[in-house]
Amino acid sequence: MIVLDDISLRLAGRLLLDHASVALPENARVGVVGRNGAGKTTLFKALVGELELESGAVRLPSRTRIGRVAQEAPAGPDSLIERVLAADTERAALLHERETSADPMRMGEIEARLIDIDAHSAPARAATILAGLGFDESAQARPCSEFSGGWRMRVALAALLFTEPDLLLLDEPTNYLDLEGTLWLQDYLAHYPRTVILISHDRDLLDESVDHILHLSGQKLTLYKGGFSSFDRQRRERLLLDQKARKKQETQRAHMEAFVARFRAKATKAKQAQSRLKALARMEPLAAQVSEDAAAISIRHPDRLLSPPILVLDKVAVGYVPGKPILRGLDLRIDEDDRIALLGPNGNGKSTFAKLLAGRLSPESGQLVRADKLEVAYLAQHQLDELVPGDSPAQHVRRLMPDAPEARVRARAAEMGFSGGAADTKVSALSGGEKARLLLGLATFHGPHLLILDEPTNHLDIEARAALIEALNDFPGAVILISHDRHLLEACAERLWRVSGGTVKAYEGDLDQYRREVLSRADGDRMTADGRKDKADTKAAPAAEPRKRIATGPLKKRIRELESQVEKLEKEIASLDAKLADPALHAKAPLDAARFAQARATAADTLAQAEEEWLTVSSELEAAGG
Repeated sequence: MIVLDDISLRLAGRLLLDHASVALPENARVGVVGRNGAGKTTLFKALVGELELESGAVRLPSRTRIGRVAQEAPAGPDSLIERVLAADTERAALLHERETSADPMRMGEIEARLIDIDAHSAPARAATILAGLGFDESAQARPCSEFSGGWRMRVALAALLFTEPDLLLLDEPTNYLDLEGTLWLQDYLAHYPRTVILISHDRDLLDESVDHILHLSGQKLTLYKGGFSSFDRQRRERLLLDQKARKKQETQRAHMEAFVARFRAKATKAKQAQSRLKALARMEPLAAQVSEDAAAISIRHPDRLLSPPILVLDKVAVGYVPGKPILRGLDLRIDEDDRIALLGPNGNGKSTFAKLLAGRLSPESGQLVRADKLEVAYLAQHQLDELVPGDSPAQHVRRLMPDAPEARVRARAAEMGFSGGAADTKVSALSGGEKARLLLGLATFHGPHLLILDEPTNHLDIEARAALIEALNDFPGAVILISHDRHLLEACAERLWRVSGGTVKAYEGDLDQYRREVLSRADGDRMTADGRKDKADTKAAPAAEPRKRIATGPLKKRIRELESQVEKLEKEIASLDAKLADPALHAKAPLDAARFAQARATAADTLAQAEEEWLTVSSELEAAGG
């Protein structure tokens, strides 16, 4: 058990935790949530002893091995697999000693210890972790120095997971991962056998991978059992109860104050008035719980929508080097209200495709036709570097409307979420989320018809991500999304396109099916940047056929049953109609007429239900290939 006992934490003079206490169960998987700047990363530093507590204590089980991702991305000539294996320092030291020791007794001890720590299966375990994070067999043999910083951070994460520490600390581990790596990590952490403490703003990760949520709010720590969705429900219920209790207390105070004001001067009531004064003094006001909803995100809407299609690609090829296209054979169409998510591991061409659509890359061959007056907004996280650190949001807005009066500039800055003094804050002083909000506002400044977002949720907390989802769903134009945040994709995307094998094609499954395909690659085979065949495709196809054969039998049987039921009901209704059409029935036997009318109504309702079910089952049969 990990115990944080009455701890207070201060950073740069700012109190982040004030006499907070919590006990984390043994082998719990805990997601830490809270607004940006609340102190989540600072709490990690206190756990590993990098930051001194102002008061209180952190108590960990003795000999706890703590693991965190290295701050610097690994580099150098050693291969990825060698770097990951070297992270197990005990294994590396034992193997080195085995090569140099001449003592037979010591050699026996070394071999016994290597067996105890399962050292001989280490290369296979390291390769599996690297494959899950996106490195195929050939990539694992390449030196670290050949990879970019983001990919090397994945190697650092792989090295940490390989060591399997007793306490695994992860701070936004998906920031450098694609959707495929994120899905693999979700599954890996869900089965991690020791304690995990995870800082993340990814709702799906916090639902799939943890069994407790630690909420940092109001300088206090509160532990909730369950994933994020359960926490969110419990927190809202608690807020509602707190609001009710506070309202009740305020009503009680008002009654007491009114009584004292009315009867304090009367001798007969003086004793009761004094009693209520004492009760008022003892009644501590309940703290008002502040909702953590983020400020709304605004995306400028186009003045008018364009007639479809807004983009058509006909046999397009695109790349960076003439004669060496990254993507080829692109035959696609985008309409004015499309919501499309791009799937596929990093390195397969998703960003290249986005740049093609945004007009930042020209087709090498084929034809790309754009609608007249098409306005495209493109947002990628590397564009944060394009913001001027010494300038304010208002100054960035003024560059886009140099002739506008100051009032209009301020109004547009406020529309982006920077009103009042916030409009004059230097970019260097803004949080990552505020910078992302400013960048989105600048990218969509002119009201685009097509909005292309490449990893838009990096640096956004959960509340800001919810605000982004609301803004995207309210946006009337077309949206192209590249994101590792599955919750964002499920909430906003209506179509899925898969970028693999050097092309882009519609993906007919849903994200659940895609997740199963990703996790089914037990051998670690992943699509490579040069377009090598993805084994998941060949594995998924045979599995689908038996499912179709199994499904169609019961569906066909149910359709026959429904058709027979419909036929009987139609005959019954026809018979009842004939009886009810006889005028003598209503005159001579009104009770029978009423009974027949009731039976006719019941039969008609049953017929409508049977016909509705027949349509549904027929559609299922058609979808199953029957």
